Amino acid sequence: MKSKVIALMMLTPIMVSAQDLGNIIIAAGDDANTLTEYYMEPALKGLIYSMNSGWANTAKTHDKFGFDIIIGGNLSFVPSNQQNFLFDPNEYEFLSLPSGGSTMLPTVMSEDSSENVLNVRVPNSDGTFKVASFKMPGGIAGDLPASAVPAPMIQLGFGLPTRTDIKLRIVPNLEYGDSVKAGMFGIGFQHDLTQYFGAIDNLPLSVSGLVAYSNMNVRYNINDDIDSDSVKVTNGEGEFKLNTFTVEALGSLDFTFVTLFAAVGYGTGATSLKLTGDYELRYELEDNAGNSLGNVTETISNPINIKANNGSAKGTLGARLNLSVFKIFADYTFQEYSTFSGGIAISVR
Repeated sequence: MKSKVIALMMLTPIMVSAQDLGNIIIAAGDDANTLTEYYMEPALKGLIYSMNSGWANTAKTHDKFGFDIIIGGNLSFVPSNQQNFLFDPNEYEFLSLPSGGSTMLPTVMSEDSSENVLNVRVPNSDGTFKVASFKMPGGIAGDLPASAVPAPMIQLGFGLPTRTDIKLRIVPNLEYGDSVKAGMFGIGFQHDLTQYFGAIDNLPLSVSGLVAYSNMNVRYNINDDIDSDSVKVTNGEGEFKLNTFTVEALGSLDFTFVTLFAAVGYGTGATSLKLTGDYELRYELEDNAGNSLGNVTETISNPINIKANNGSAKGTLGARLNLSVFKIFADYTFQEYSTFSGGIAISVR
């Protein structure tokens, strides 16, 4: 069954080709979760960092009823030491390499797209074994802009009284064909602190505080459209959920044509990835001596349920070019998965 697995990014790019879905779940039980978690973790963590970035490109808030519209994106770079993971057979009950040892395998965010064979050997109570082998998919970073997790961004900002901005990132529930449903909501508040500092309020220096939260949900129907493979799916569905939170202190020097800005703060988030439904798997049956006894099938329900939680202190440096109401900005955030943000904006003070 050639299918797609919820992997990373936002909305339409949320799926990547992970070869054969059965490749990941055929191990069953805790082995399936352990293997999938190692493979997917950099994408899940990278999306947290991407979604927590790019909320502000100046510390100066709008006047009451001022607004901006931002179109941009974030790229969170996966560290090289997290683009591969160690497959240690001691961590698995039923999985092993053909060589019987340990080796480094690519994660989904690796530039190494090579596949690696894994063997499955599950004992039965009567002394026989269910046996299979599959190719573990390689990385997809070669199809992306570097080994980075992207998050497109459309953001609205609106000036409230008391020199506070409300920021919204909203994508209503969208459907892509019969397979994908996705939606995203984010809200942030930026409050000007310069007003409390007396005479400094008359300088081009601005200081503010920012808090922001975002949530994303994606559901993907897994269609069993090939009958000749080793997996049959009933009511298969992938579900991806994301929640992020960030708090920052910002400072900027706002001149007529150029704004220089910086921020320090902390971002955190949680993701979950589930595969639900019933998956009928076909194994070979062998005796203790390795002699073939035919084939056997087994149905596994709700095989994958993994979560990733992480947070990191962060510092941001950036600049913005001011062309009347049009703005062009870029910044770089130093954190566990360092992140580049950039875009254009229409801003009316």
